[in-house]
Amino acid sequence: MQLLLLHLDDALELQPDFVRACMRTGARQIHAEDHGLMVRLWGHQTAIDALDGCLSRQMVGDQKKPHLCFMGSGDFHHVSALLVAAALENNPGPATLIHFDNHPDWVHFGNGMHCGSWINRALQHPGLEKIVTIGVCSDDLTNPERKGANLSLLQQGQLELYPYSHAPSRVRKEYGSGASYEQKNGVLSWKTISEIGEDNFIGQLLSRIKTEAVYLTIDKDVLVHDDAITNWDQGHMRLPYVLSLITEISKRHRIIGADVTGDYSTPSYAGNLWTRFTKRAEIFIDQPHTTPDPVLTTNINSAANHALLEVLSEAMG
Repeated sequence: MQLLLLHLDDALELQPDFVRACMRTGARQIHAEDHGLMVRLWGHQTAIDALDGCLSRQMVGDQKKPHLCFMGSGDFHHVSALLVAAALENNPGPATLIHFDNHPDWVHFGNGMHCGSWINRALQHPGLEKIVTIGVCSDDLTNPERKGANLSLLQQGQLELYPYSHAPSRVRKEYGSGASYEQKNGVLSWKTISEIGEDNFIGQLLSRIKTEAVYLTIDKDVLVHDDAITNWDQGHMRLPYVLSLITEISKRHRIIGADVTGDYSTPSYAGNLWTRFTKRAEIFIDQPHTTPDPVLTTNINSAANHALLEVLSEAMG
């Protein structure tokens, strides 16, 4: 395994103990803060391509080793699409993407990528068979069509989504039924983890992974506030349960790559006045307005990252 610390903001620098632990294991640091200012929350295609080029130049070394990348705030989760593509290029053949998140990240977005749209881009890669999204509790599932959701992914079987808990989603169009949902009387009723039961869901999840190869992406906003402090509203999963799912997946599948987002950092943007204004307006609508205590934030997020590093290192060993 090759460990990467991708600096798109200052989130990892605020966790010096974690960074030192990573460096002791031979981690490579990639400083791309200038790119981060351009693509935070979303980026036009030219900015995304520039970041992709930066990553391609610096993600060197033994290409046979899977990359584990920690990369700061969940505002950068769309960078996962670039990391997934790199992993698939190094590992030809079908793969499944397991996506832990409090948000489905499935909206339509033109001329670039948004942290809420990136799974559409990931699924364009011919080597990716399916995405399984785990843990969503957010309001993105309330009237999802009005919020720009690409629900056709469910209908086509390219996406399965298992909320931790959520009420049925009202929809206008017909999407049939799939492994993770049933449609009846104008609503999608989700097969939630809380209803299936955490222990039972492990077996359910493993039964839905049909490929040998798996890529893992973890946005820590899937966790409760005691286990992570993020820039976004957070879900109901506990860290030990997420770690147990990772371990069980790794016992049966080959992990070809993984990334972790969801650390807190103060938003900062580059671009013209209109770009900066629209991004700030968007986070005013979508993100919590409170600023967390910095010491508590560092302690909680660093502890979660240490635990994830330990489990993922073993899973990808």
